[in-house]
Amino acid sequence: MNIELQKCLEILKNGGIILYPTDTVWGIGCDASNSHAIQKIFKLKNRSESKSMICLVNNRNMLNKYVQNLPKEVNDIIDNETKPTTIIYTHPKGLSPKLIAKDKTVAIRIVNDKFCNELIRKFNKPIVSTSANLSNFETPKSFKEIHEDILKGVDYVVNLPNEKKLANPSQIVKLKKDGTVVVIRA
Repeated sequence: MNIELQKCLEILKNGGIILYPTDTVWGIGCDASNSHAIQKIFKLKNRSESKSMICLVNNRNMLNKYVQNLPKEVNDIIDNETKPTTIIYTHPKGLSPKLIAKDKTVAIRIVNDKFCNELIRKFNKPIVSTSANLSNFETPKSFKEIHEDILKGVDYVVNLPNEKKLANPSQIVKLKKDGTVVVIRA
């Protein structure tokens, strides 16, 4: 795993994009503060820039660095969810404008995966996570289902032995101003 982490870190630090397993599905990722790298992902996926992408952090301390005025309800959501949950936050900071939606929000998940957690910890910045599929194609459930164009279009493909079958994409929720939780994707 250490060799894979080092290779990913080198790519991320140099503005490249990686294909990696997350706590949910195979993802395409890059430095969440690098607009040029994020643009590469939009181009690779043939995805409209109006469609936002998820950002991964490794813990609550990192989350606090990238969201102004973290709502207190967030702790309840994080502590009580039994499946990976991405939360849409208002007033992000320190991230590329290309990650921020028109309504000034960003989707962030605290990752619960050993490899991702260690990668983000060593990188010391959030990374983008978007499913490893071309726009309008199904999200791959395993590495074997990833389209050839994606495999050829990234700068590095993580190679971890004993690939696990990954789960479904994360649940996505949004907190309204009154503290009400709205489920965007279950």
